[in-house]
Amino acid sequence: MSRRKERPEVPEEWVRRVDAVLGAFPRCRAEPAWVGTRWRVGSATVAHVFGGEDGLFRIMFRAEPDEVMALAHLGDPYFKASWGSDVVGLLIDERTDWAELAELLTDSYCIQAPERLAAQVERPG
Repeated sequence: MSRRKERPEVPEEWVRRVDAVLGAFPRCRAEPAWVGTRWRVGSATVAHVFGGEDGLFRIMFRAEPDEVMALAHLGDPYFKASWGSDVVGLLIDERTDWAELAELLTDSYCIQAPERLAAQVERPG
C-alpha cells in the first residue's frame, strides 16, 4: 500500500499577500479549502493556493481564453489546469513576481464576480 505524501502548508506570508489583493475586492473572502486556502466571491472560486504532494506551492486562478493559451505557452512557472477551460496555475516560490500575480488575480476576480461587483474594480491595463 502506497503512502500519500504530506502536503506542505503554504507560508503564511504568501497567503497574506494573496489576501491583500483579493480581500480588497467586493465580497471576496478567504476560506479554508480541502487543502490550502481559497478565495471566493459568492460560490465562485477566484483563486486557490496550496502545497502539492511534490512539495511545491501552486496558486490556481481564472483567465480569459487568450490569456490561458498565452500563459500555458510561456511554460514554467505557469501551467494550464487539467480541469476547466479557463483555469491556470502558477508555481509560487521566492522568485514569484507578486505584482504580476496581483494583476492575474484581479482579472480572475473580474471573471468570477457578478458584473455589478466586477465593475467596481479597476483592471490592469
